[in-house]
Amino acid sequence: MKKPIKWSYFALLASALLFGACSVSRDLPEGTYMLDKVKVMTDGSYDDINPSQMKNYVRQKGNARWFSAIKIPLGVYAMAGKDSSWVNRTLRQMGEAPVIYDTLMARQSCEDLQLALQNKGYLDAQVELFVNRHKHKIDALFVLHPGQPYFINDYATDIQDSVIARLMAPRKPLLHNGLQFSTEALNAERSQLTTFLQDQGYFRFHKEFITYRARKDSLHHQVGLTMILHPYRANSEAKDTLHSRYWIRDITYENGSPTDSVIHLRPSVLKENTFLESGQPYSATQLQNTYNHFGRLGAVRYTNISFQQVPDTTLLDTKIQVQTNKPSTISFQPEGTNTSGDLGAAASLTYQNRNIFKGSETFTFKVRGAYEAIRGLEGYSNQDFFEYSIEGRLTFPRFIVPFISSESKRRNTATSEVSLMFDSQDRPEFHRRVLSAAWRYNWRKRDRLDSYRFDVLDLNYVFMPWISDTFRKEYLDNTSNSNVILRYNYEDLFIMKMGFGYTYNNGRLALKTNVETAGNLLGLGTAIFGGSKNSNGQYKVFDIAYAQYVKGDVDFSKNLLGRGMKDQLVFHVGFGIAYPYGNSTVLPFEKRYFSGGANSVRGWTVRSLGPGRYKDKDGRINFITQTGDLKLDLNLEYRTHLFWKFNGAAFIDAGNIWTLRDYEEQPGGQFTFRGLVTDLAASYGLGLRLNFDFFVLRFDAGMKAINPAYQTEDEAHYPLIHPKFSRDFAFHFAVGMPF
Repeated sequence: MKKPIKWSYFALLASALLFGACSVSRDLPEGTYMLDKVKVMTDGSYDDINPSQMKNYVRQKGNARWFSAIKIPLGVYAMAGKDSSWVNRTLRQMGEAPVIYDTLMARQSCEDLQLALQNKGYLDAQVELFVNRHKHKIDALFVLHPGQPYFINDYATDIQDSVIARLMAPRKPLLHNGLQFSTEALNAERSQLTTFLQDQGYFRFHKEFITYRARKDSLHHQVGLTMILHPYRANSEAKDTLHSRYWIRDITYENGSPTDSVIHLRPSVLKENTFLESGQPYSATQLQNTYNHFGRLGAVRYTNISFQQVPDTTLLDTKIQVQTNKPSTISFQPEGTNTSGDLGAAASLTYQNRNIFKGSETFTFKVRGAYEAIRGLEGYSNQDFFEYSIEGRLTFPRFIVPFISSESKRRNTATSEVSLMFDSQDRPEFHRRVLSAAWRYNWRKRDRLDSYRFDVLDLNYVFMPWISDTFRKEYLDNTSNSNVILRYNYEDLFIMKMGFGYTYNNGRLALKTNVETAGNLLGLGTAIFGGSKNSNGQYKVFDIAYAQYVKGDVDFSKNLLGRGMKDQLVFHVGFGIAYPYGNSTVLPFEKRYFSGGANSVRGWTVRSLGPGRYKDKDGRINFITQTGDLKLDLNLEYRTHLFWKFNGAAFIDAGNIWTLRDYEEQPGGQFTFRGLVTDLAASYGLGLRLNFDFFVLRFDAGMKAINPAYQTEDEAHYPLIHPKFSRDFAFHFAVGMPF
């Protein structure tokens, strides 16, 4: 009887919210109406007019609807009583008051929409407003009649400065005859020309010196346009003169702190990050580059650049004030852990020096310890998991590499990083040690949205100093157990890899790719010079078998509804493939793919899906058996703002992992093109996100829809039709968005 009672309470609450949202309009004063729906539409099809974006010009919107359907915030507000008790005040703050239709704001919205269309070049545009009253509510429909767009004709320039006219002669303008007239195009030309001249030394030039004269031809839907560049005038009473071109004379540096006169950066570092040059014209772009490069230095707190004109000249003295941070910091971070229901705690202590060599180099030393109580293991001497790690990392805010010119280094924003880490894991079944060392570069070109990463060398030495007799007897030495994947991952292993990554993100579309390869240099060495083999026929280096594989990953996501909108429909596809060869027949555990979890197919918990149609037979080692060499994730997620800092989501996920080889211990896990569709798992669900701007707390509840681990005639194969909450539900908590 407990479950029906709980569901009845939920249904009662939902009914109260819906009833409140529907009945609130009846309490409005006589003659007033609640704005229910607002819609913007055009009288035809126009490539450059998006009604959803034009809706932003409407000054009044209806009450917020969760997932564009239910007015829950209004229902919460309606549940508040008339008095000012704490409960009622809280409900009003959490909820949303009814939006009362305002005829003045509706008329102003029409004017704003008309102006927006005219700014796009539809100079004869008209906007009609239709209202539909039903009981105490109003629906507002704004119909846009753009008409025909106007195009620029007879474009001319009037440059009232002879020196600037000569400078502009080779420049190709954005405006030209035949271009659709729009204020956006006019402003873009104005801004680009201003930047062009400011980069040529025109320190006091600003965009107000540029105006336009337009002549409308209604008969031919054309605009005769003249761009006017006015001469310099210091004030309203001064005479017109030529604009002055300024040159940089002296560049000096000083500490911006009132208590410290010493700049704690090497002179070469100051010069390297300064793009303004003595003897060269003033440049606004180089000024911004200087700010950007100083701003990315971890040792710098803030930068201020000022210019002083030398009297009676066109020379500028430049003063760069740099205030540095305190170099050393120590932080302590506790955390709680939960691994498949096993609770534990961890803590880390981090020391960081952000200016260790007086060049804003960052040195980080981190010590971490963790403990976890493991349940459900039998035949082992203890039930605890201990882990500790020591990591050192040194990051240089520049390329540290020979044979690259200083100019190439300045054109890129780069970091060079070297790291060393030792990790020790003591489990009841085994002890595992990992020693890692890496050298990598990260860089991107100035004013670009893409970035690159190159792992020059990444070394990992994995060794197993102790394996319990119980685990060895039950899994590793058991002749009836032919699990080659399991055995391979409990042997000492050396991984020497190189990798390259590319990332692009413009706020609406994101692409991330990565390619890495391991063991090729070692394989070439053994092919040339020979080498000894172990009992499995693998070549060894330092008496340890080395891994050899190639791996590639692509991750793509796109917001299908557009940038900056409250509602988003995001599509995501993730694909990865890795192939062991040469000295390896199995991928190292750290490089194998897994499916399920908060960032994959959310109807499954992490590492509980696949590979293929494989069904887990031993939950104690599924972290090994439920892994693969190929992964595919397909996600479609609708995101909407709910209220305050709460956002909601509805999602559909599909995907799985597969093996490229046919492993006996993973039946049904091998990839085939014929079985691709039938092997895809699918799930659906709802999510709640708490957005604190700096980070997002995410709660996702997923339900299985298609489970490939069961045969098609089994009811469990289609949980969408035959749902079972205890079997098909998965809950996920994570920080950050899934993609």
